[in-house]
Amino acid sequence: MKPVASKRSSVNSWSVSMSEKTTLGALVRLRHLEFGDGYRTKRSEHGHPGYPILRVAEVLDGRIEPKLEDFISVAYRKNIGAKLSMPGDVILTTKGTVGRVAVMPSDGNDYAYSPQVCYFRPRVNGPLLSEYLYYWFKTPEFWKQAAFLKGQTDMADYLSLSDIRSLHITLPGHSIQKGIVEVLGALDEKITLNGRIVNSCDLIRACGLDQFLKSAPEGEAHAPPLSSLAEFINGKAFTKNATGSGRMVVRIAELNSGPSGSTIYNDLEVPDKHLARAGDLLFAWSGSLTVHRWYRSEAIINQHIFKVIPRGDYPVWLLNDLLLAKLAMFKQIAADKATTMGHIQRKHLDECVHAPAPGSIPRLDAVLGPLWQRALLAEQESLKLSELRDTLLPRLMSGEIKVRDAEKLVEEAV
Repeated sequence: MKPVASKRSSVNSWSVSMSEKTTLGALVRLRHLEFGDGYRTKRSEHGHPGYPILRVAEVLDGRIEPKLEDFISVAYRKNIGAKLSMPGDVILTTKGTVGRVAVMPSDGNDYAYSPQVCYFRPRVNGPLLSEYLYYWFKTPEFWKQAAFLKGQTDMADYLSLSDIRSLHITLPGHSIQKGIVEVLGALDEKITLNGRIVNSCDLIRACGLDQFLKSAPEGEAHAPPLSSLAEFINGKAFTKNATGSGRMVVRIAELNSGPSGSTIYNDLEVPDKHLARAGDLLFAWSGSLTVHRWYRSEAIINQHIFKVIPRGDYPVWLLNDLLLAKLAMFKQIAADKATTMGHIQRKHLDECVHAPAPGSIPRLDAVLGPLWQRALLAEQESLKLSELRDTLLPRLMSGEIKVRDAEKLVEEAV
């Protein structure tokens, strides 16, 4: 296919049914696309009121999680220029962790992009849809080029502005772009909705428990040691001599971010107590202390992670909430450790926790337990939808599968 030339400056020059091969640089020259890196702020420009600086670590896969730590004073708005966020901007991380991509939401703060974050603004009514570009950054076509370009220096992985200009993109007509975006977007919208369901269920359950404990009559609540309510089974070093196949070995990285290219798999046969199954409760007690409801397929639990098995009639959701109530204290203990990696010790699990008395649990479980299960189902559904999306994305973008065929698969899934 011919690259885009200056004659192809209008949206009508892109065929509705055929794809064109062009570069991001060509789209910029034809004024179909604006992009740039972030603003190199000076310490003297920091201040309130101001614009929060959006850094690489705050751009995650498909979303942003700003920490709102550093601000550029509004007095320097003109200096920031076009490097201030706009709704719909496609954002790409270009240094260190290269390739995380998100879209700037229509509500919220205006952010000043940091130099390691690139923004992309396709022209309205131009040949490139913003949402299509977002999904394109997840395709093998992008990643094959990025993998070559980002490692050309001895320093951290980096994509320069000239590297980005050189990226080749297959650009179908508007109707095809729109169809691809609608198919993949339907899956992402359902995943987002499930995320809200999970958050709501967990919040309502936590509020219900808190309200009960605050108003419980004498005898319906007590303060037992946390260790008396559950068995805390520590994982082992199951990454050694890994075979590369079999079950995932769950480390703290997998708890926090899910499986990645660095995830380890092993064919080991391990005792049941070292296996995580959907609905199990896992507690990372070293490094970044976190509590997780496992919702993925059966996996092997590595060291530094407790499998929390409730004792007696205590349901797993209650152990989750009681652990969360102690988490701030545990994190403080870990932070005070004079070691390279903060952690807690088993003795700290003997701390007393404000909990419902055994006689109150059946009544509470009948009301709050279903919220735990509903959240788990939503997480499991989102996992399946994510797998379908990730399967369809490269096949749609390459034309291997038609939009109408993908639509049927999505309709069955959602």
